[in-house]
Amino acid sequence: MAHIVVLGAGIGGLPAAYELRHTLGSAYKVTVINPHDHFQFVPSNPWVAVGWRRCEDICVALRPSLGRKGIEFIKGAATRIDPEARRVETTEGPVDYDYLVIATGPRLAFDEVPGAGPGEGGNTHSVCTTEHAERAWTSYQRFVGDPGPVVIGAFQGASCFGPAYEYAMILDTDLRKRRIRDRVPITFVTSEPYIGHLGLGGVGDSKGMLESEMRSRHIKWITNARVTTVEADRMLVEQLDDDGNVARTHEVPFRFSMMLPAFKGQPVIAEVEGLCNPRGFVLVDEHQRSPRHPRIYAAGVCIAIPPVETTPVPTGAPKTGYMIESMVTAIVENIRQELAGEPPTHTGTWNAICLADMGDTGAAFVALPQIPPRNVNWMKKGRWVHYAKVAFEKYFLRKMKTGVSEPIYERYVLKLLGIVRLKPTRGGGSTSG
Repeated sequence: MAHIVVLGAGIGGLPAAYELRHTLGSAYKVTVINPHDHFQFVPSNPWVAVGWRRCEDICVALRPSLGRKGIEFIKGAATRIDPEARRVETTEGPVDYDYLVIATGPRLAFDEVPGAGPGEGGNTHSVCTTEHAERAWTSYQRFVGDPGPVVIGAFQGASCFGPAYEYAMILDTDLRKRRIRDRVPITFVTSEPYIGHLGLGGVGDSKGMLESEMRSRHIKWITNARVTTVEADRMLVEQLDDDGNVARTHEVPFRFSMMLPAFKGQPVIAEVEGLCNPRGFVLVDEHQRSPRHPRIYAAGVCIAIPPVETTPVPTGAPKTGYMIESMVTAIVENIRQELAGEPPTHTGTWNAICLADMGDTGAAFVALPQIPPRNVNWMKKGRWVHYAKVAFEKYFLRKMKTGVSEPIYERYVLKLLGIVRLKPTRGGGSTSG
C-alpha cells in the first residue's frame, strides 16, 4: 500500500489530505503531520485581532475531522526530511512515505528587522497566525483604554499585503464604532512602491481605489519603506526613491502596531539539499514537483515563485487561495497518475483572487494570470464583498470540518465574481510562465 504524507495542515495541507483521500480511495494510506492539533482559517485573523472573532470560531480540531475520513494524524513537528530514504523524522518518531506533499506555510522572518514581531524583544503585532492575532487582541483591549498613534503595514521582503490593508480598514471601523477614532492617528508603512501594488503590480485600479479609501479614512502612508529598527514607541523608516536611494527618513511614533513580516521557508525544508532556493522556498516544476526529488511535491506559501516585478524595496508575490487550491488539485491528480504508472501531466493555474474585507465594505481583486499582461485585470468595491467573505469563511470552515474536497474557488467564488470557470491545465506550463 502506497503511503502519501502531507506535511502541514493549513489552507493547502488539509484540503490536500481530503482530496487525496477522495481521489485515491481507501486503497492508499494518507497521513497528515502538523505541530498543532487544529486547523486555523488564517484569512479571519484580522477579525480576531479586534475581537470580532474568537479562536474557537475559526479553528477546526484535526484529529476527529481527519479520522472520519480514514486519514491518520500525527501531532508533531518535522525535524528532518531524508529524500533518499523517503522518510520524515518527527518529534513523535520516523514516518516513511512513498510521496511527500509539503504544505508547511512559511517561517515568519521577524528577525530580519530589529525589534519586530510579537515575540520576546519584539514591539509589533502580527495577524499571520491565530495565536498572534489573539495576542494582538489582548494588547488592543489595553490600547483602547489609552489610545494613541497606530502603525500598520508590511516590512521589506513581505509578499502578503492584503491582510495589512484589511487590518488597517477593520481597525479604523472598530475605532469609529468605539467613538475614539479621533484620538488615533494611523500611518500605513509598506515596502510596496505605491498603495495598492499588493505584490502584484496592482490589480485593476487598486492604486486609485485604495488611496481614495485611505484618504477618506484619514490614514496616512509611507511607501517604498525600509524599516531599520522598531523601538518600543517608534518605528525608524527609510523611504527610498525609484533608484533605490534613501530619499527621506521617518521616525513614526506608535502606541500600537501590526506589521506583516517577510517570509522564508521552514528550516526543516531549507536544510534538504537541492530542494529549496536561498530563501528556503521549495523549487517546483510545472507539475508542482521537486526537480531534484521527484517523490516530493509542494503547494502554497512554501513554494518558490518569482516576484511580479523588481521594486526599489524588495516585495514578493502573494500565494492566494485560488492559486493554492489549483496547486493542490494538480498535485493530487499527478500522484494519482504516478500511482497508475503514468507520467504526471497536470499543472496549476497561478491566478490571484482575493476577497478583502474593509470592516464596513470590501474589495474583490482578480488577476488572471498573476503576472502581467493579464487576461483578466479586475477590481470591484462594495459592501457585498464584506458579506461574501463572511459567507466564504463559514463555508470553508464547514468544508474543513466535514472533509469535503470540492474546489470552492472554481465552484463558488468565480461564479460569484461573474468570471468564466478556470481549471488546472493538462500539459504545458503554468499560466505564470
